[in-house]
Amino acid sequence: MSGRAAVASDIASPELTTAGLARRMACLVYDGVLLVGVLMAAGLAYALVTGQRDAMVGRLGLQVFLFVVLGIYFTWFWSRGGQTVAMKAWRIRVLRTDGSPLSLTRALARYLLGWLWFMPTLLVLWLPGVASVGGMLATLAFGVIGYAALTMLNSDRQFWHDVACGTRLVNWRPEAPKPN
Repeated sequence: MSGRAAVASDIASPELTTAGLARRMACLVYDGVLLVGVLMAAGLAYALVTGQRDAMVGRLGLQVFLFVVLGIYFTWFWSRGGQTVAMKAWRIRVLRTDGSPLSLTRALARYLLGWLWFMPTLLVLWLPGVASVGGMLATLAFGVIGYAALTMLNSDRQFWHDVACGTRLVNWRPEAPKPN
């Protein structure tokens, strides 16, 4: 049985419940920690290929490149089993609302709309006067907490980008292997 077919047969389980907000936020932090290494390696590769020696020179190109690297990371994992490395550790899976796996297109849409977490905060950070690291971190934390709090307005407690994409984050316990 193929990987996608195995996922689809496991999905028939009626015990799929929405993952709790605290676990989803912990998973977000864990993914963030893991992605620091991925982004550092990608940034180094970009600098070596382009000859970039100063992070402020060619910054837009680097930002676009890292945006694409993140997109590849998330869309590949979400469309190939529904879990990033952190989601596996926290036993969370992203599925369509009907319980089926995400297509590559839907995973890409979820990635792009997932930036709703950060866009208002990033726009505020572009304003003059928010130059300190503490101010930036406080603004980012406020934005993420505010976006997460919006789940209280949804009956299934899903994030708004999941609602828009027709996806949901569920608790996932893979079936134990059957003894031979």
